[in-house]
Amino acid sequence: MVKLVLSNQTMVTLIRGKKTITRSELDYETNKAMYDFRGFKLAQDVVKEVKEENVVPLKPKKRKARKKKDEQNN
Repeated sequence: MVKLVLSNQTMVTLIRGKKTITRSELDYETNKAMYDFRGFKLAQDVVKEVKEENVVPLKPKKRKARKKKDEQNN
C-alpha cells in the first residue's frame, strides 16, 4: 500500500472524553460514520463551560513545627 502525503490538507481535531486525535479532513469525511460510532466528536462542536461562581480558592498547606536536633538529644 502506498500512502501519499498531501501538504495542503486541512486537519480536523476529534475529541472523545479526554482523548484527542487529529486527522485530515478528507479522512474524517470518508470515515465520518465510523468516528461517530466510536464516540468521537469535532472539537469545534464540543465547548466546555466554566462556572466562575463554583471555583474555590486553594488554601496553603499547614506545616508542622520542626524540632531542632539539639532538643531531640536531651
